[in-house]
Amino acid sequence: QVQLMESGGGLVQPGGSLRLSCAASGSIFSIYSRSWYRQTPGKQRELVATIKSGGSTKYADSVKGRFTITRDNANNTAYLQMNSLKPGDTAVYYCNAEIVADSGLDMYWGQGTQVTVSS
Repeated sequence: QVQLMESGGGLVQPGGSLRLSCAASGSIFSIYSRSWYRQTPGKQRELVATIKSGGSTKYADSVKGRFTITRDNANNTAYLQMNSLKPGDTAVYYCNAEIVADSGLDMYWGQGTQVTVSS
């Protein structure tokens, strides 16, 4: 059974930094795209950043130049480095991955980690 486990969320002051991690575990054959989404109460989940298996990346306009998505394929882990954080970045952050496992290709989600930017 494939699982995604996130870590690294917390409370940070405006202008500060956090790094989120998303570790995939289970009977994994390969991982295609890795992504981070975020959601605030009453709003739809929005895509923050994506990194494909070849390393190409895409970011939401609101985080370009401040956030960086990376992946460590050897350890099945993805990261989101968040710098110059703003109160508007406050949300629950979810990792997502397209994974080929015993059951075939499927999309998996982490449980979410809270990021709060406040003074």
